[in-house]
Amino acid sequence: MIKDVKPEDLETVLLSLLKERGPGKTIGPADVAQAVGGNRPEGWGPLMQPVRKVAVRLMKEGRIVIVRKGRPVDPDDFRGTYRLALPTAGGEG
Repeated sequence: MIKDVKPEDLETVLLSLLKERGPGKTIGPADVAQAVGGNRPEGWGPLMQPVRKVAVRLMKEGRIVIVRKGRPVDPDDFRGTYRLALPTAGGEG
């Protein structure tokens, strides 16, 4: 992975950002990538796919929800812009 960034590092940052943001709020995958890789595109850009892979795994584990247009997505089949959220009591973001 890029610059010795491990999936565990991305997971830790992703979950930390979501907890800071609070219930019912979302973050974008670029927020995670920039927190790890810095503000320069060459630093965070290559982390976007690894962030997506970590997000998909966490959703399958029930730890986060991937949201597109306000609705949870199928983690195995989604495209385009997406957001990340903590699951609510009802099980969705």
